[in-house]
This record gives sequence, C-alpha cells and structure tokens, in this order.
Amino acid sequence: MTITTAAPPTRNTPVAVALGFLTGGVIGASLAAFVVGCVIESVPLCAAAVGLPAAYGLFSFLAGAPRRVREAAVVPRTALAMVESREAVGGEATSDVAVRFDLTVAPDDVPAYRVAFTQNVNLADLPDYRPGVVVVVQYPPDRPWRVRIVKRPTPEWEERVAGARLDPAPGPVLVSEPSESSAVGFVRLLGLLLAAAGVVLLFRADLYDEGTSGKPSVSPSSSASSSSSTTVMSSASGTVALGPGQSFLDKGELRKAVGSLARGTDTRAALTVVVQDRLLSVVYAPTGSQAPTFDPDSLPYDRFPALVEEARADLGVGSPQTWQVTVERLTGSLTIRVGVTGPEGRASLDADVQGKVVRRTPAH
Repeated sequence: MTITTAAPPTRNTPVAVALGFLTGGVIGASLAAFVVGCVIESVPLCAAAVGLPAAYGLFSFLAGAPRRVREAAVVPRTALAMVESREAVGGEATSDVAVRFDLTVAPDDVPAYRVAFTQNVNLADLPDYRPGVVVVVQYPPDRPWRVRIVKRPTPEWEERVAGARLDPAPGPVLVSEPSESSAVGFVRLLGLLLAAAGVVLLFRADLYDEGTSGKPSVSPSSSASSSSSTTVMSSASGTVALGPGQSFLDKGELRKAVGSLARGTDTRAALTVVVQDRLLSVVYAPTGSQAPTFDPDSLPYDRFPALVEEARADLGVGSPQTWQVTVERLTGSLTIRVGVTGPEGRASLDADVQGKVVRRTPAH
C-alpha cells in the first residue's frame, strides 16, 4: 500500500482574520478600560472592563453552538493504527496519565498518515500501548487530526487487530490541527493596540485632569516671597511649606506666609492655625458658619519664637524635640498652645491673644 503524509492548510479565511481582529480589540479595550478606570477612579468603567470579555466569551460560545452540533452529528470513522512512540506528559500523581502518542493511522479507503495527539490513559492499561502495538482509533472524517484510541473496540475490530500488521508511515510530517496563520496573529495584535489606544484617547481629558489635580497650585505670592516655598490653596484651607534650611521661627517668615494665604481667600475668618518648623496650615470657616472664628492677621506672631523656645527649654522633654503651635478659639477664648515632644514625654504651654503665658504643663 502506498503511504503518503500531508499537513492541513493554515487557517487564513476572512472569518478567521475578522475574529482575530475582534478578539484582539476586546482584549485591548478591556485591559485599557480597567487601567484607565483605576486611574480616574471610575467604578462603571472598571465594571465595563470586566464585563466586556465575559460578554464576548458568552457570545463566542453561543455563536459556536451550531458548529459544535454539526460536528457532534458527524459519524466518526474507525481505522487501525500502530503506535510509533509514546511519552507521558502529565498526571503522574493520579490513576490516569496524559500520554503523548505518535501513531500511524491506516484507514481502509485513504492513504495512511502520521498523527500526534495527547490522550489520558489509565496506568494499568499503559502496557497495552507499547510501540509497535496495533490499536483501533476513531476520528471525524473532516478532522483526521482529532484521533482517539478506542479502549474497548467491537468484536469485529478486535478480530482485525489480532491479525493486523502495519508499516510505519514515512516522513516527519504529522497531520495536526490547522495552525493559525501569521496574518491572524498580526490583525489580533493590531486590534489590541487600536482598541487600547481608542480607550485612552476617549478618556484623555479625564486622565489629564487626574494627572494635574494632584499637583499643588502655587500662588504667585509664594513665588515672589520665596523661591523655595510652596503654597497650596483651596476654598477651605491654605498651606505653606518652606524649603530646606528655612523655618517659621525665622524673623518675619510666619507673618509673611499668613499674609500670602489671606490674599487668596474671600474671608479672613479662620477656625485653626497650625504651625510647625517648616509647615503652616490655616483652616478657614465656611460661609455662614456659626463656629467661633478669629482673624489670623491679629495673632502675635513675633512672640511665637520665644514661646517655642521657652517650651523646649523649660518643660523637661529632653532632646531631640519636635514642636507645634496650634491656635483656636473653639472653647470661646483664643488659645495659643505650644506642644513639644521629646525623649522624656510631651509637654505644652498655653498663651493668650497677646502671647502671654497663662499655663504650663511639664513633660509627663
């Protein structure tokens, strides 16, 4: 008998190319939408990114149902085959082991061919499939690469196996499932890139706003007053941060910073003022608020360095130290509190609106 081998053509139909492009587009769009949704904190966009591939998978499953029904209705062809080689490729820890078979399949009405496939085989049955053994196989007539060994053939085929002798099919070429062409891979990659770029372009305004919203707004006054300080303004608060080598205990630095914040607000009524070595924060009262407020410009800033020095030197907190000045009038009268923290604990002193000390609380 003349034996030939053949390889099936690659899948390069217009439908395969279109499906490749669509698959790449779904992957690119869902990945880009999920990343963009996380960046701009959009829950609907993140949900859409997760739902899109799920919907596409369901669509693909339903669209392929008629094809699977047709394939299941095809009566398989039965033939003799000889085991050329076998190799266990997985599942050693269970009773069934995945075996990679290389067979010569010899149908009755077409030339013989070689095929490689993987099939699970029980460990107890593995000796029955030694190289050179003739077995019975089945495969769809239109898909000869989908070969499966029949474990319990009919008596008629068992008789044929008993007296069969097959010659190996020559050549290294094996019939296998049609491979995907390079064109399909290219359009899939193209679809992925185009979809991802489209999502990013669609939400570019939100991404730009997200990238710039976190940056502090620097007022012109801060640039004019100091090249190494940063002023952040909002409707409810203002913050000034000094650069290295500077301190709000330096002469005139604190009053100048408070004045720069006051010029950027509609009201001068403050709820609290907090001062640290290089950080000033002012919380302003909202419009119509009934909370006790004060004018931050009226504070005795010239007394702050002396108050801080007294708290650091006389209240027994030890060294090194951190300090903070908090000004508020939530209890009715204006209070300037200087808190100091060191190795020996935390201490504080309170002063009135003129900067005169009215209470000392040593370290404890």
